[in-house]
Amino acid sequence: MTSAAVRFDLPEPDAFTRPYWDAADDGRLLLRRCRSCGRAHHYPREFCPHCWSEDVDWETASGDATLYTWSVVHRNDLPPFGARVPYVAAVVDLAEGPRMMTEIVECEESALAVGMALRVAFRQEEGAQAVAVFRPVLRPGS
Repeated sequence: MTSAAVRFDLPEPDAFTRPYWDAADDGRLLLRRCRSCGRAHHYPREFCPHCWSEDVDWETASGDATLYTWSVVHRNDLPPFGARVPYVAAVVDLAEGPRMMTEIVECEESALAVGMALRVAFRQEEGAQAVAVFRPVLRPGS
């Protein structure tokens, strides 16, 4: 009997989060915004974590962020993370306000800096769900 290797990096979309994951497949990052208090939040929830209102809609994020903090992971035994080490696990501040856990790609560890400008990108392997990651914004002359 053959079975696919268990993976720990892919989401399990449900009916509520399906719009978020479908947008990721299309290269868009979605947030939830509360129509009662006006604040955006991430990760997707059916209610506002700030005022508890259920009057919340999906909104396309700009994709812009700044680096809040990070850690370089040198060992991870869960598939497929072990094949990616070292990688940068990070928390970013989205332009719309929420913080988001993610991964920084296409950046040397020595270039990481709190507050650096980042832009969303999407990792998508053949037949797998796209997942938001972030990379540095290239400045003119850099």
